[in-house]
Amino acid sequence: EVQLQASGGGLVQAGGSLRLSCAASGFTFDDSAIGWFRQAPGKEREGVSCISSSDGSTYYADSVKGRFTISSDNAKNTVYLQMNSLKPEDTAVYYCAADRHASYDGSSLLCYDMDYWGKGTQVTVSS
Repeated sequence: EVQLQASGGGLVQAGGSLRLSCAASGFTFDDSAIGWFRQAPGKEREGVSCISSSDGSTYYADSVKGRFTISSDNAKNTVYLQMNSLKPEDTAVYYCAADRHASYDGSSLLCYDMDYWGKGTQVTVSS
């Protein structure tokens, strides 16, 4: 059974930092992609960041570029999202998700149409 366990959410003031962790089990990382999505109240879910397990390619939404950093520890089957300079508009439920086979548009990693989803973790940024 595939499981994606997200942790690390919480309440932080604007300008602060949080690190999310996603521990994956039940599938091999070989050529997969794992990433983070978020959904704020009344808004559609959006892809925040993804990383390929095979070559380390990354994707970032424009809204988080320069502030968020995704990384992975394949030995631990864990993906991290370091979130710095947080803004109130980053407030959302963050979900970890995995794609069994990473997809690319040319050389650019795609971050959508995931196969597995974990339960979300709430991130709240106060102004």
